[in-house]
Amino acid sequence: MQRKICAEYYDRNMQRICDFIAKWMGVMVLVVAALSLFVPASLAWLGTWVINPMLGIIMFGMGLTLSANDLKIVLSRPKDILIGCLTQFTVMPLLAWVLTWAFSLPQELAIGVILVGCCPGGTASNVITYLAKGDLALSVGMTAASTLLAPLLTPLLIWMLAGTMVDVHTSAMLLSIVYIVILPIICGLICQRFLPRMTQRITPYLPAFSSIAVALTVGIVVAHNADRLMTAGLLVLLVVMLHNLLGLGIGYLVGRLLRLQQNKCVALSIEVGMQNSGLATSLAVMHFAAFPLATIPGAVFSVWHNISGAIVARIYARTPTPIAKAKESQD
Repeated sequence: MQRKICAEYYDRNMQRICDFIAKWMGVMVLVVAALSLFVPASLAWLGTWVINPMLGIIMFGMGLTLSANDLKIVLSRPKDILIGCLTQFTVMPLLAWVLTWAFSLPQELAIGVILVGCCPGGTASNVITYLAKGDLALSVGMTAASTLLAPLLTPLLIWMLAGTMVDVHTSAMLLSIVYIVILPIICGLICQRFLPRMTQRITPYLPAFSSIAVALTVGIVVAHNADRLMTAGLLVLLVVMLHNLLGLGIGYLVGRLLRLQQNKCVALSIEVGMQNSGLATSLAVMHFAAFPLATIPGAVFSVWHNISGAIVARIYARTPTPIAKAKESQD
């Protein structure tokens, strides 16, 4: 009996700690990035090779949390998912290309920005959509669909937009995305199916673990490129901020032009604007090692889109829906 009480007390406290970490993810990532920038030795001792396993573990966690109902969403709402994925894989890649041209970015940075633009939606977008009172089912469906499409579309888009700057090995990149993203998700789904009790026990801790993994990934990249980032930091930050904010804005505008409901517009905005920048960093490390600065935009995007996501979530959550406005006018 006493052992059971102690276990429950431990679980409650651990859950509080994990909730705190997940809630303040943006701040934690920002602190780790600043520490790595000004004290590179703090994380430079960790090699960049650890980025891929950490991203794989995050994707494994995504597989653990996906349910059959989430996959049904993709099939039951094909129109909404199609609109979302088309917007995702056109707006962000084109914005990346336009920004690299408009700011005359050096080749290394341009590759990094294009990598971010061609990746699927980020997993944190589901949490931000929930906080923003958006269509969470659509958000989850879009994340799942864009992730499954990524092995084909991401290498193809990178080849189309960056192929003139550098050789892009699309087949090798496709296999990398399968190994880093798709296989871990499948493993997570298998564990969820055959080990339900274990899955149920560890699922509440996954957001906190993913937050720590993202922070470490950002910190490692920044630590290994601190000198270069100091010289190109403001330019990269400006381009990344514009890329993210324009994605959020255009995503919402597309929803409004198509006369979607407010909660769908919110989900579309967040899904389009928030990228899987960890995957972009991983691909830069694996396939563009000759261009060290190519890892920087993904790391900066990881920091910034969590900050902007938290801000827009508060704005969207406070924006009254048409139904709420109608009720207010009747009162």
